[in-house]
Amino acid sequence: MDHNHLMAEGFAEFFKSGYMGNLIEKWIPLIDGGNVLQNLKKGAKVADVGCGFGITTLMMAKEYPNSSFIGFDFDKEAIKKANDSVKKEGINNVKFEVSLASEFPGSDYDFITFFDCLHDMGDPEGALTHVRNVIKKDDRGSSNSGTCMIVEPFAQNELENNINPVASTFYAASALICVPNSLAFDGPALGAQAGENKIKDIVMRGGFSIFKRVTETPLNIVYEVKP
Repeated sequence: MDHNHLMAEGFAEFFKSGYMGNLIEKWIPLIDGGNVLQNLKKGAKVADVGCGFGITTLMMAKEYPNSSFIGFDFDKEAIKKANDSVKKEGINNVKFEVSLASEFPGSDYDFITFFDCLHDMGDPEGALTHVRNVIKKDDRGSSNSGTCMIVEPFAQNELENNINPVASTFYAASALICVPNSLAFDGPALGAQAGENKIKDIVMRGGFSIFKRVTETPLNIVYEVKP
């Protein structure tokens, strides 16, 4: 059964305030010791994977006009709404395309992002393997290689440490939305409370060598990933 079309709008609004309060001012400046921020100011090539309505993509495009942004999502209606927003706001350094996370086009990306979507995917390992293939490469882990930022719902690794109101909300939403979505594509059903260890395992199996937690909020954990 397909989800109601209003579900995507509800989730977009749920996470939007957290992105508005943290993405530009706090999260991006911390990634790769500030190198990502400097690259974005100078001019970087960016892919926002699983972008939905493009809230995060548009935020970054407005803040960093010298960089180019492409948002990818498999939901045609979400991409249509995202492109409508581009036209309405007259932003010329961003576009949106329909694509699976494991197949999006392009290469030599300086910065690739996942916002609260990796755990929903049918093939998160395939998505990260593809990212590893298309991200900019230089010396192992150097500041000249591309960087991937993964934002996931806040979760501890063990169930007994996730007994709190926020985790309960995420577990409920995950049971109805995140897990079924992954299972519909024969995926691993990581769920919204996967925890850092499971995310790291997926990242490493995707072929990356560097994974670390950069920061967190009551709702999210931000990870930095490099080749």
